[in-house]
Amino acid sequence: MTPPYKDAMPDSDEGWPVYLRLSGTGELGERARRGRDLQKECRLCPRGCLAARLTGEIGICATTDRAVVASYGPHHGEESCLSGWRGSGTIFFSGCSLGCVFCQNHDISQRRSGEPVSPEELAEIMLQLQAMGCHNVNLVTPTHVVPQILEALEVAAANGLRLPLVYNTSGYDSIETLRLLDGVVDIYMPDVKFLDRQLASRYLNAPDYPEVVRTAVREMHRQTGPLVCDGRGLAHRGVLVRHLVMPGCLDDTRRVLRFLASEISPRTYVNVMAQYRPEHRVSLQNFPEIARPLSPEEYQEAVLTARGLGLRLD
Repeated sequence: MTPPYKDAMPDSDEGWPVYLRLSGTGELGERARRGRDLQKECRLCPRGCLAARLTGEIGICATTDRAVVASYGPHHGEESCLSGWRGSGTIFFSGCSLGCVFCQNHDISQRRSGEPVSPEELAEIMLQLQAMGCHNVNLVTPTHVVPQILEALEVAAANGLRLPLVYNTSGYDSIETLRLLDGVVDIYMPDVKFLDRQLASRYLNAPDYPEVVRTAVREMHRQTGPLVCDGRGLAHRGVLVRHLVMPGCLDDTRRVLRFLASEISPRTYVNVMAQYRPEHRVSLQNFPEIARPLSPEEYQEAVLTARGLGLRLD
């Protein structure tokens, strides 16, 4: 196996993508079939909307039986351990099972923008990203199209894909779907948005989000463990958590960080993000309490809390 960009590969065989162990065994196809069964009356995500997606009914995720790709290409703005020097190979999927009122990608996540692709076309996109020299394939908002990803991965691996697979998710993932990905995903990158039910209900329209994300992150960590990087600082396995600090929500930020340190691992790699800005449905009329930027003092307090807990920061 000699990939076209050999120097972009992990330094040892131990870092090779885990899905290669399943490639050629028929297991990826079997996992995809089980995922398709979940889409007959869709239960892929915790919403359980029961849409008959395989026969063209649109689910709460705004998607039917095909993955819709909004864009793809090398991304240099991800965490340094993913972007490296040639970029993270991001594939942005249209649609989402959450409905965040502050979503900064709402044109993609909450509208059906982009082009439907077959598994073969999605596999070709993955291979193109490898040919561009990207360090990984980064699946952005993938929860609602897991079966289609598995179908594409089977084709791509058979045709030479050798990049680590990043599952870049809101954290609103069901255990049944995550278990389809055991031994498939190399790097899990979940958001942990809120652990307060009232905040999750108001801002995500998902009061069960705190329970769901706790269970999901535990399962992700069970599968891959803490984040591991190679000698050049590139991630090749493990869990990398993102937490967006929200204005006026520092108590919940502390709750999130304590959960990661005490219930996942004090070695958890966390990106404490300051990128919040009022977007999408946020206004003084609708959500006045978050209709302002995050203050430097709030962000600094969040970082100090994370450091005090011993968490690894980006």
